[in-house]
Parts: sequence; structure tokens; C-alpha cells
Amino acid sequence: MKPRSRPGSALIGCLIFGTLGGCADGSSPLHPPAPVEAPSLVSENSDLEALPLREPLVAPNFEDLPVDELLATPMLRDSSFMEEVQEWVGFWTTSASSWFPDYLSRMKWFEGTVDSTLALHDLPQSLRYLPVIESGYSPVAVSRANAVGLWQFMAPTAKDLGMEVTALVDERRDPLRSTQAAAVFLGELYEEFDSWFLALAAYNSGPGRVRRLLIRHAPLEPRTDRLYWELRRYLPKETREFLPKLFGAIVVAGNPTSHGYDLPAQDPFSFDQVWVPDATTLDVIAKASESADTEISRLNPQYVRGMTPPLRQVSVRVPKGKGDLFSRNYALIPVDERVSFVEHIVAPGETLSHIAVLYRVSVPDLRAANPTIRPRYLRIGAMITVPVSVGLKRDSKPGS
Repeated sequence: MKPRSRPGSALIGCLIFGTLGGCADGSSPLHPPAPVEAPSLVSENSDLEALPLREPLVAPNFEDLPVDELLATPMLRDSSFMEEVQEWVGFWTTSASSWFPDYLSRMKWFEGTVDSTLALHDLPQSLRYLPVIESGYSPVAVSRANAVGLWQFMAPTAKDLGMEVTALVDERRDPLRSTQAAAVFLGELYEEFDSWFLALAAYNSGPGRVRRLLIRHAPLEPRTDRLYWELRRYLPKETREFLPKLFGAIVVAGNPTSHGYDLPAQDPFSFDQVWVPDATTLDVIAKASESADTEISRLNPQYVRGMTPPLRQVSVRVPKGKGDLFSRNYALIPVDERVSFVEHIVAPGETLSHIAVLYRVSVPDLRAANPTIRPRYLRIGAMITVPVSVGLKRDSKPGS
């Protein structure tokens, strides 16, 4: 990765005092964007419809933000770019005001993890605002295109970066693992494209698309942020809006009190890491650590079925200070009581789908809990392990 130097004072002055005005090409202003999906289910791949903005718009102001390589872009002196940033500032402070406080609160929880990872990889600290527009800082966010997690990774990209994506474990939802992978990926994109605007366009729409665009339309041009702006008409609508949207979020989330939001309370992402040797449901882990089920689920969103995988040791997070307590209590739990489940004996004519309906669980849950079962060859009399919600007793039958 190339060294990243701080911009000179003249450039910082241009950054802070760049003028706002009409579109550079004399065209009328762009229609303002429509709201993204509010927390939990986030779609970054749907077309945005135009909505009226409330007046007045809040002018972009980067004065109070530390200047890094991304924020030192000459594009902050481009009136057409800054006009779109201004529209997004208006969006984040008006149309998005009902859910943006949740984004800020979740960002406060994860910002230590994200900031330290970006610094470790020598990346601009302003990239900490990327999950704001990708997922609202929700580890369990899923887009309509099935991108998942804080950083909205698609499964093939996640696997290429070494993340586990299976029926039981999805590390795209792990805030630590996914942030480490995002830092690596962003660094690789910047190394290839030599421009943060081009790198972020590749992050959003895929590096292959940006490579083809450059080869076709600008094979000999220097890779600059300005080049992204010149070529963006060839990109999907979402990617065309991606950089102004990000910079608008940087303005608002970087100085929320100036835009009508309260500062979230300090809530660091802190925990003890413990190890479990085999399949264990999260409610059992909560009981052993004497913690709330919701807190264990919040700390371990990567375990998508509420249980750790069978036949191998994995790490689990428990609240800070509860690690030793968990180890003592967990050792006292019999092996056959470490998964909340019922045992179902396969009857003639039954399939996994029948059993899933019977116990109100999903087929993927059943398959994940029974990795050695061959669904098409269920043997009559075979014992099926059925993970169930907290409160159903082991060996109980539906309706009992």
C-alpha cells in the first residue's frame, strides 16, 4: 500500500472553504435522493426515487473533521459534486431523522473496533463512516441482493477474503472479523485503482465493473478522483450516488450536534472471549455466563442459528468480566445438555420439511444441527436433533 501523506495547508484551506454552486455543466440540480431502508433490513442495491427535501438545506462543512487522504480530495472544490453532497446532508438531517439516531448509537458501539482496524491498515479514518451508508452499522443488516453485515459483503467476496459463510456461521455478521476483512479489501482496491473515489466505486459495484470501465473509456488516463466523476455516468445509479451519499453522512455523523442530533452515550464493544468445544446454543452460554440471552446474541451475531457448530471448538464472546464465571459454570453442564433441542424419531413418510413444519423451525436449521443427515435418505427410526427456542424443554413434543 502506498504511503499516505497529510495534505498541505493550502489544500486543507481549499477543502474547508470550497464553494458551493450550481452544476458545473450548467444543468439543473439533481433530484434529491429517497430514504434508504431503516435499520435492520438495509438495501443498498435498489433504485432511489426522488423526494422533496425540506428547507433549508445544511451546507456541507468539513471544518471540524480531521483531514485524511479521502477528505483531502480535490473533488471538494467541485461545485457539482458538493451540490450533491449538500442534498445528502439535507437527506440525513430530514428524511432520515427518524432512524439516523440508531445509526449513530450503533456506530458509537463499534467505532473503537473500526478506528483501530483502519489505523492498523494505514487507511483513512473517514472510512469509519462507510458502514453508516452500507448498513446503518447493523451487523445483521441484509440487502435485497443478500449482502450482509456492517460492510455489506456478498458471500463470494467474503469467502475470497477468508470469511466463513455457512448455515451455522456467517462471519460477515461478525463485527471484528468483517471489519478486518473490509480493511484488507479496501486497501487492495486502493492499491489497484490509486484513487479513493475509484476504489469506493469498485467496493460498491464490484472491481471488475470499474476495471472494464477504465479499460474501455480511459485506458491511458491517470487514476484520479476526478476520473471517477467524469466516468460515473457509465456506472449504476447506486454507484453514481455512492460518494456524495458517503460524504453527506461524513458531514452529519462527524458532527451530529450541529445537525440536530444528540451525541450517543459511550458504549464500547467490550467482552471476554471464551471457548466452547462443541455445539452449544446461545441460551446455554447465557446461562453459564449468568448473562441475558439478548446480550449474548448481541455479542455473537455470527452464529446465525443461535448455536455454535458441532464437532469443533470455536470462540464465543461473553460480557466483560464474565469469562472466568462462564468457564466454571460451563464445565458443570453435562455434554448432552449444552444444546436446547428436542430429539425427534423419524416416522414413515416424514421428510425434513415435514419435521421443520412440525416444530416450527426452518429446514436449514435442521440440516445445520444434523450435518451427517442425508435429507433424501432419512431412515425410519433415525434420531433427528431439532434446535428449539428458549423455553421448550428437551424431549418435549410440539403442543405439549
